[in-house]
Amino acid sequence: MGLSGGVDSMVLLHLLVAARETRGFALSAVHVHHGLSPHADAWAVHCERVCAAWQVPLRVRRVAVRIEGGQSLEAVARRERYRVYRESTADAVVLAHHQDDLSETVLLQLLRGGGVRALAAMPAWRQDGALALWRPLLARTRDELVAYAHMHGIEWVDDESNLDTRWRRNLLRHRVMPGLAEALPHYRAHLARSAQLAADAAAVLDEVAAADLAACLDGEALSVVNLLALSAPRQRELLRHWCASLGFGLPTPAALEAFRGALEAGHTGAVALELAGAALVHYRGRIHLLRERVLPACQELPPLACHQLLRCEAGSLSIEPASPGLPLDWLSGGLSLRARTGGERLVQRAGTRAVKQLLQEAGMLPRLRGRWPLLYRGGELVAVPGVALSQAYQVEEGWQPVWLPD
Repeated sequence: MGLSGGVDSMVLLHLLVAARETRGFALSAVHVHHGLSPHADAWAVHCERVCAAWQVPLRVRRVAVRIEGGQSLEAVARRERYRVYRESTADAVVLAHHQDDLSETVLLQLLRGGGVRALAAMPAWRQDGALALWRPLLARTRDELVAYAHMHGIEWVDDESNLDTRWRRNLLRHRVMPGLAEALPHYRAHLARSAQLAADAAAVLDEVAAADLAACLDGEALSVVNLLALSAPRQRELLRHWCASLGFGLPTPAALEAFRGALEAGHTGAVALELAGAALVHYRGRIHLLRERVLPACQELPPLACHQLLRCEAGSLSIEPASPGLPLDWLSGGLSLRARTGGERLVQRAGTRAVKQLLQEAGMLPRLRGRWPLLYRGGELVAVPGVALSQAYQVEEGWQPVWLPD
């Protein structure tokens, strides 16, 4: 379980220790030391003392919180905690979020303009890759947890940053929620129900998007004609679902709508939706996923053989029989893959031709052209893998290189 030392996690630890006696499961705890408070060391010592007394193995994990790209301190600290949780070999990580946390999250997501997935962002159970996250206290309020702690003599620590109303969550907690509780005593339960309804709606959207994606996929690319046959909301959901399923996160609503709008307007040029580490690119009626890969300036190749698949930086090189093709004795050594620098020319029947033109005629995506490796023998260009071979050295029975980008 994740143990901060606060009242909610201390109550959860107490409950799990009691359940361990009757259920017989293995229990351990992890305390993430962010180093953000002058009291952080004392919190870790408190967790160590309690875990030793209750015979719970504890790991104190120190992390460095580095703020990048305009992220909030809270968001970065949360990211680091979950990164530590994912390092666990446990079947599940148990977290002590309660109904007040859930209510604050729902309201914050509403104020940020979040959709149903954002409103359902704190489920009681979630499978996160190989790791399950369990929040068993979502039906309990913080006041109930404090009362339980007093009843059982449980000691806890208080994080002074929770009083700082410069943070939006604390502003809601201390200035907005008390008024809501006075006017609408059951608001927490109502917001929890809204979160569950949002989770149900998100599940239905995912099912529809998965079916639409299957109908629109053309190999590994997406058919623009089939995509545009759907309503605009289904187009957006399909694209979000595809991005998430590929592991590249979700684009901003504005970027997604600009991409979709360009497709709908029939732009004939290359249209791209930038993602973290990749891009969705429209080219000749299909949408392709292009991962960001950097080719080395020069990669010397080992001795090769026909039917061999050689793993390289940013892709794989397949050696295939070809008639006509390059001489077989070249496979013994002296070959290298090089990144394009511009202006390269390859010997063809009517003299030399620009590599750029050969790639264009092959229907190569514009973003791929600059990242397509070239095959050299010594200092001479002998092939554009999968596109063209030098006519100067072709033999009747030979081989050809084919490039398979990641």
